[in-house]
Amino acid sequence: MTLQHGASLRNADPEIASLVDQEVERQRHGLELIASENFASRAVLEAMATAINNKYAEGYPGRRYYGGCEVVDEVERLAIRRATDLFGAEHANVQPHSGAQANFAAFMAVLPPGGKLLAMALPHGGHLSHGSPVNHSGMIWNAVHYGVDPTSGLIDYDAVRAQALEEKPGLIVAGGSAYSRVIDFAAFRAIADEVGAVFLVDMAHFAGLVAGGVYPSPVPHAHVVTSTTHKTLRGPRGGLILCGEDLAKTIDRSVFPGHQGGPLEHVVTAKAVAFREASTDDFRAYTRQIVANAKALAARLMEHGLAIVSGGTDTHLMLVDLRSRDLTGKVAEALLGQAGITVNKNTVPDDPQSPFVTSGIRLGTSALTTRGMAESEMRRIADLIDRALGGADDDALAAIRAEVKELTDGFPLYENIPSGEGAAVA
Repeated sequence: MTLQHGASLRNADPEIASLVDQEVERQRHGLELIASENFASRAVLEAMATAINNKYAEGYPGRRYYGGCEVVDEVERLAIRRATDLFGAEHANVQPHSGAQANFAAFMAVLPPGGKLLAMALPHGGHLSHGSPVNHSGMIWNAVHYGVDPTSGLIDYDAVRAQALEEKPGLIVAGGSAYSRVIDFAAFRAIADEVGAVFLVDMAHFAGLVAGGVYPSPVPHAHVVTSTTHKTLRGPRGGLILCGEDLAKTIDRSVFPGHQGGPLEHVVTAKAVAFREASTDDFRAYTRQIVANAKALAARLMEHGLAIVSGGTDTHLMLVDLRSRDLTGKVAEALLGQAGITVNKNTVPDDPQSPFVTSGIRLGTSALTTRGMAESEMRRIADLIDRALGGADDDALAAIRAEVKELTDGFPLYENIPSGEGAAVA
């Protein structure tokens, strides 16, 4: 029996097509404030849905373990060239399937198992893959962690230096998932050099802001830079590693054959598209608006008496401490979800609650900025958040949800192609 090559998703699998419909409708009519999410362009989505999906390509361009790779070699070379041009790096590996896998491969390349790494603590804004005890990175390496100053919510570089001098780590990691301020990469590099450590920056959250010129680049300072390609960079879900030529072969061997098998060349294709998009003036303007929107949202939330960790933001995200409202992050996430506002619960520094409950929520403006929203919409959204968190009952939350739909209707998303057949940003 041959495949129905001409059949659309809706005809071939109406059950899955229906679920795709539901997800597209959720995205269209909700306010997406999860800081690690964005809406990829039609071109990026189309690139992932090509016949390049069918090609196995273990190895690297010109050095594959399979025949028939002449076309995907050119695709991957193009993705590599665009990534290095975009970030001013000497070498790029575009094969990691995710940011966590990029981190694992990079760690393995520069730090032997059992070696000591120093990274930001997860409850203070770090990331699970930076040595959390429940993650393989915390099981394979001896991870110690620095935090933020409890009063300012900022990294204390003198404290990090003192800890590095005491611990003598072989690897120092900067970057995380919920730190909203600019990181002083030069200060971190000086500390790493002083103790003889490799310096790695995980820029997964702010890579797009770096590409857009609104956040300092870690590339001139770090030995290795890892990233995702889907957050502020607005590409497909995937990972990326940048480094100098001195580490290129070591990094590449760590990704393949050390950590992954065949790359997802259809996703690599979409990464190439995203890198091209991120090199444009339109994208630079977009990143400026992301930061302006985040500042406006944070300022309005603080006007409502909500506490923002560190007192504001320099990036796309902010961390809201809900303890003054006597709310947990888990409860707030559920309330806002009923109102059509999607956020994630998140620990705050020195959080008394468990990671499954938390005392905070994390908000980000990348996805709403993609829809074309600006500062006035951010202030309105902050008002809606305040109302939803203010003890609203089911009827009040339903009323807020109706206002959310009215707002999102003014900023259409994926309207040119019916859901279930593929989707395109308006």
